[in-house]
Amino acid sequence: MPIPSRTHLSDLRGITRMAIDASEGVAGIVEHMHRTIQSVPLPIGKAKADRTRGITGFVYRSVRGGMRVVGRGIDMSLAPLTALLPEGESTPARDAFLSAVNGVYGDYLARTGNPLALEMELRLNGSRLDPQDPSSAFQAKPDLAPPTGRVLLLVHGLCLNDRQWTREGHDHGAALADEHGYTPVYLRYNTGLRISANGQSLADLLERSLAQWPQPVEQLVILGHSMGGLVARSACHHGQAAGHGWLKHLRKLVFVGTPHHGAPLERGGHKLDFVMDLSPYSAPFTQIGKMRSAGIQDLRHGSVTTHPTESVPLPAGVDCYAIAATLASRRSVVTERLLGDGLVPLDSALGRHSDPARTLALPKQRQWVGYGIGHLELLSRPEVYAQLSAWLSSHAPARRGPSIE
Repeated sequence: MPIPSRTHLSDLRGITRMAIDASEGVAGIVEHMHRTIQSVPLPIGKAKADRTRGITGFVYRSVRGGMRVVGRGIDMSLAPLTALLPEGESTPARDAFLSAVNGVYGDYLARTGNPLALEMELRLNGSRLDPQDPSSAFQAKPDLAPPTGRVLLLVHGLCLNDRQWTREGHDHGAALADEHGYTPVYLRYNTGLRISANGQSLADLLERSLAQWPQPVEQLVILGHSMGGLVARSACHHGQAAGHGWLKHLRKLVFVGTPHHGAPLERGGHKLDFVMDLSPYSAPFTQIGKMRSAGIQDLRHGSVTTHPTESVPLPAGVDCYAIAATLASRRSVVTERLLGDGLVPLDSALGRHSDPARTLALPKQRQWVGYGIGHLELLSRPEVYAQLSAWLSSHAPARRGPSIE
């Protein structure tokens, strides 16, 4: 039987807190329904106050209070043990679990100080990269290729993590590093936070890390999959507003299946919430749907700032590219507009919009469409890698970084 570690107990504390909060939430939904049925409202309209009164209200308050007492007791009993135990090694399965939980409930985890909440960090070969001393990661692993001045940053999508760039034995970052001499650096972050918040954090992290990079930085290339492309755009927006120096190194920005103008699944979830809110009998259940993270809700419009529908152009002076896909084996209006790669429609991935003011200025020669390819398959298909390699080749033209004047 393996010896428990600090990591194991931190996970247990985090899961316990989530379970208690979820139980309280369910009790609240039941109480809301109880109150609605008691008041017998019309089928359409707003319900009355969602708290019951008298003995019934006392029972519900007692149930919630009892849950909180139990939760605090478990948490307090585990806290002293956590400090005494050594840190445990994570596993791919644990990382996948944490990434999925953070994607769905990440803002709640961060807001409540839950141990399951992920902190943003740069990673190299599976280990954290210290932004104040990046060279220490290379010194700790002498078998690594020495750092170069050509940095490739890979930013994963919703509910994923840095390990999951490897799919079916292939990793775009490692392959591009071998072929073109990049040093691949991977971002890990809480995808449930607002995209603009992650963009701000990434901009600050790059400013600190590249200033201390062990080699003079010749160029920075960012490859963003899905939500990762929006986080990269947000980082450029925040970095330019702050006058960050890392932007002068940014040469290329590549989007892979990025929902620049939103994803239909989140728009559908928002509409379902609206419809269910119309009736006091179904309204309590919208609390469950509304618990989805702010990061997921930002995918409704592809928001990169705190203003959901604000149109932000691509960074000036940076060569930007977009890879999109459709599940259809050949051109089809229905699959391209509605289904796309299963999550992102073709127009959204290519930055096209019916409003010319919101259309992203991506030249045709910097767009690529794959047929018969799903959203996650974009991470492993050889034809996708071939296009990435062609664009990131040292022979491809590179321009100056964006002006920060």
